[in-house]
Amino acid sequence: MNVHLAKLRKPLTREGHAKLVDEHKKLLLVDRPKVVDGITIAAAEGDRSENAEYIYGKKRLREIDRRLRYLTTLIKDAQLIDPKQIRSESVCFGASVQVEDEDGIEKTWTIVGEGETGFWANSVSWKSPVAKALFGKKVGDEVEVDRPAGVMSLIIRGIRYGSES
Repeated sequence: MNVHLAKLRKPLTREGHAKLVDEHKKLLLVDRPKVVDGITIAAAEGDRSENAEYIYGKKRLREIDRRLRYLTTLIKDAQLIDPKQIRSESVCFGASVQVEDEDGIEKTWTIVGEGETGFWANSVSWKSPVAKALFGKKVGDEVEVDRPAGVMSLIIRGIRYGSES
């Protein structure tokens, strides 16, 4: 399996997809009903304009609904990819890429789907400037990453698939 940038639609790792689905279920079946119950109780207490419980509850409900919409768009029609199945000598989705910057500092980034970056340390979205610069490159290649803080040069020192870093 070789998953390069041009072929990706809405990629997610299998593990990331499962975590997003779990979060969606919890928000929909546990958190949202609890907040709605709290709003109902607070509304029954009278004047809503000065009722902190009611105002906070409505705000929290909007946050939950916004997150639910976001998660729904990520999960719907996702292209599930198992990095353990990828066999490639070049960087593609799911790769853990060890790089060295111009100061000699080594870092490892794992390229994951949009919305998954919070699950693993040192992960970057496949849409990020770093991931886009690394896609298709091999060990020993030098890449330049254009970022808001300026151009950053990196040398690829290693590529692995199937391990979370």
